[in-house]
Amino acid sequence: MENDVSTTRAVDGTTVGIGVIGGSGLYELFESGTADELDVDTPFGPTSSPISIGTMSGKRVAFLTRHGRTHSVAPHRINHRANLWALRSLGVRAIVSSSAVGGLHPDYTPGTFVVTDQLVDRTWGRPDTFFEDAVQHLSFADPFDPVLRGVAVRALEQLDVPFRPTGTCVVIQGPRFSTRAESVWMREAGGHTINMTMTPEVPLAAELGIGTVNLSFVTDADAGLAPAEGAVDAGAPVTHGMVMERLARANEVIVRAIGSIVGAVPDDFTPRELVPDAASASIAATPVPPANAATPATPTAAATPGATA
Repeated sequence: MENDVSTTRAVDGTTVGIGVIGGSGLYELFESGTADELDVDTPFGPTSSPISIGTMSGKRVAFLTRHGRTHSVAPHRINHRANLWALRSLGVRAIVSSSAVGGLHPDYTPGTFVVTDQLVDRTWGRPDTFFEDAVQHLSFADPFDPVLRGVAVRALEQLDVPFRPTGTCVVIQGPRFSTRAESVWMREAGGHTINMTMTPEVPLAAELGIGTVNLSFVTDADAGLAPAEGAVDAGAPVTHGMVMERLARANEVIVRAIGSIVGAVPDDFTPRELVPDAASASIAATPVPPANAATPATPTAAATPGATA
């Protein structure tokens, strides 16, 4: 199959069908000296970090840090289009992403892993599509790939970690955290967790024909409201320091969980066709402008087969 992970190739000729995007606190995936590092030029500007290509759980993996290796890229400034286009240019068709999230619901307490299955997008002003000139309507009822989600759930069942097999994440603009009133409102609207980066990352990956699965780690009770009365964090507002400290403590188990998921991704995994394959291919084939070009190129897919009016 043309889209199978097993048939995709990186620029150096090695198979690299799986990508891992590291969220807050996850800045290294491979042991020092065991990975190749690439700076990938894109039509959309620079990526958040160089891309490391190494081996994890017996699979060749391309790893990119969402916020940069020193956490220098704010959530509302992440160049998601560059990040995802770069991974796709290396052959990636399956992404395992990690995210730090706050808990909005009493069942999603700090220390819990979540295999996210739904999103509510509350962001604004972010470049959120590759199809700026052509009309393409992304089928997005189920944002995360069901095959990859099944893989992740089964992998986590084998680990001794608390986890939830589903969860709706409310994605806010950031970089500020929520008010208590906002936290209550989002919980009453059906949110289980809260995050600042899952959109437009996930829909952009889908436009490129990449399947995604998200592994979230609950670091805090958003605005101190989620846990039952008397539980840990009850009444304590979230702070950046709290989040980073808890991620640091959990780093080993987060990497272990990602490795379990990566190792279980089928070699013949084929992403769903949520926009026409020809449309995704046209974006993936967008040329990189010369280094001295003034602005990034704009995708030209006006005549893409299957486009709708």
